Amino acid sequence: MNKIKLGTTGMEVSKMGLGTWAIGGGPAWNGDLETQTCIDTICKAVEVGINLIDTAPGYNFGNSEVMVGKALEHLDRDKVIVETKCGIVWDRKGSLFNKVGDRQLYKNLTPDSIYEEIDKSLERLGTDHVDIYMTHWQSVEPCFTPISETLGALMDLKRQGKICAIGAANVNVDHIRDYLEHGELDIVQGKYSILDRAVEEELVPICKENGIVLQAYSPLEQGLLTGTITKDYVPTGARANKKWYQKGNLERVVDMLEEWRPLCEKYGCGIPTLALAWVLAQGDHVTLLSGATSADQVEQNVRAADVRLSEEDVAWMREKAESLDR
Repeated sequence: MNKIKLGTTGMEVSKMGLGTWAIGGGPAWNGDLETQTCIDTICKAVEVGINLIDTAPGYNFGNSEVMVGKALEHLDRDKVIVETKCGIVWDRKGSLFNKVGDRQLYKNLTPDSIYEEIDKSLERLGTDHVDIYMTHWQSVEPCFTPISETLGALMDLKRQGKICAIGAANVNVDHIRDYLEHGELDIVQGKYSILDRAVEEELVPICKENGIVLQAYSPLEQGLLTGTITKDYVPTGARANKKWYQKGNLERVVDMLEEWRPLCEKYGCGIPTLALAWVLAQGDHVTLLSGATSADQVEQNVRAADVRLSEEDVAWMREKAESLDR
């Protein structure tokens, strides 16, 4: 697995990381997985060369972090880069965010909240430090906290040794400039797939200019780009309100994936591997997170790191995806 440098931290992260939202289970994913299945999935990722494991407290109210922590008991902690997040809470108030099941989530990036969150995350993960600590969603009114104050707390946690690198998810260009003005920013996480290329307009250029790693999440559009979803599929849970799962859109995506079949034969891989390989082909500073809920899925996803798409095929795939927006 190829690795790239993470800013000036001295760390190197694998071009593909394991996302553990689905491993967290809960209402968003129609229930929990068996604990051993979660452990086996995470351990398999490390075995095949993935060194970055991404999680968050907001993934089923801490359960994803608990599963990652259980897996870490079976791994060499020094060889695993653990990435978790702050800013989405359920045990204190903030600005309204999503409701999961019957529990309300809030956005809160105040320093006091961050100091509480990191200690709870460390406890759930069973570790004394987090390698990458990332703001999950950015602060909004009515519980708005300036980035300077949020970053002040993060820099303090770095001085304490509780975190090693600072990241930010779901940001715009102005957010990034604020982070850079008041401290540092090593990695930015944004939604990026062949179907959702909005980050290319502004985030990709500013990250490249400032040596910030761009980490793509949902590169498979929550499973839609696996080729296993049929035209009659009815989305539920976290998929229910997503653009490409809506009737009229889903059918066109399925047709596009069928057009990929000759490329699958050319590169000796499956549809999800092609989708991941396309994202990886977008630049040396781009990494991705690929979710998996079994060791077999991890083995299938990791093949994308070895697929080298030609420039012509990358452009052809982009053209097919862009035609869906017309």
